[in-house]
Amino acid sequence: MELSLYKAQRVRWYDTDIKGKNMSPKLPTNNAQTITDFLGLEPHQISEESSEESYKFAFDDEAFLARRETIGIRFELELLKPEILLNEHGIDHTITVFGSTRFVSREKALEMERSAQTVDEKAKANKALLHSHYYESAREFGAIVARYNATQDESSNKLHICTGGGPGIMEAANRGAFEAGDQTIGFNIGLPREQRPNPYISPGLSFRFHYFALRKMHFMLRARAIVVFPGGFGSFDEFFEVLTLMQTKKVTPFPIILVGKEFWTGMVKFEQMVEFGVIDEIDMQAIHFAETAKETWVIIKNHYQLT
Repeated sequence: MELSLYKAQRVRWYDTDIKGKNMSPKLPTNNAQTITDFLGLEPHQISEESSEESYKFAFDDEAFLARRETIGIRFELELLKPEILLNEHGIDHTITVFGSTRFVSREKALEMERSAQTVDEKAKANKALLHSHYYESAREFGAIVARYNATQDESSNKLHICTGGGPGIMEAANRGAFEAGDQTIGFNIGLPREQRPNPYISPGLSFRFHYFALRKMHFMLRARAIVVFPGGFGSFDEFFEVLTLMQTKKVTPFPIILVGKEFWTGMVKFEQMVEFGVIDEIDMQAIHFAETAKETWVIIKNHYQLT
């Protein structure tokens, strides 16, 4: 009896604390940046209180489309827009290239070296020069793919370079293909520090996403190979996402090429993961290592028996 009374009292305390808001829970209502936040809309701007606002066509009402309740519609739009435009441009197959945004061309690195004056500037220039070979390799790879496409009459036989549309390795891969006269694709993302599209994306094939999930989906929908250069959190996220999709058989396996074996085996202990039992040996079959653009292309060419 005393225990029951004690429990009842605890419930009353709980109700008073929560319902009476004597406590201050730290749980957020929503942990994602909303479209209203992104557009900087105030609550009164989406309230639709006047007839003028409520009478607008739904498809022409930015405030309505920015509401949290219409998130599913925005998902569909971000799926459909690139899908429709890529189809119209005859893009059937892509090679998706990931890698660091921080790498620059050898030309840019040498310029940094010449202009460096302080110790920090000289150290930054030296690092840029050291890593510039990755930029040049990605650029060369883009050109190799473009030259292959030039030998193909049917668009269904072509493989187009697709990147996240930003600087660094993304720029380099787009640049190589673009300079060789091929179509290249960029899937950019809206960020707090806006990432501008690099200038080597073909007209009509530069896209901007708000939702990472939809961007990742488009990276995969047409991908026939993934090439990953050394990179940071974003590159690792995208790489492991692809591995997970293959491991769980959500996609048909295709080549995943990691450029720079020393970097990748130093950062990720693949063999130890197998030994520890958290992955199987078969999970490693899709992963290939390459050091040069030519080696990377040979892996893809042999996998699909391209001529």
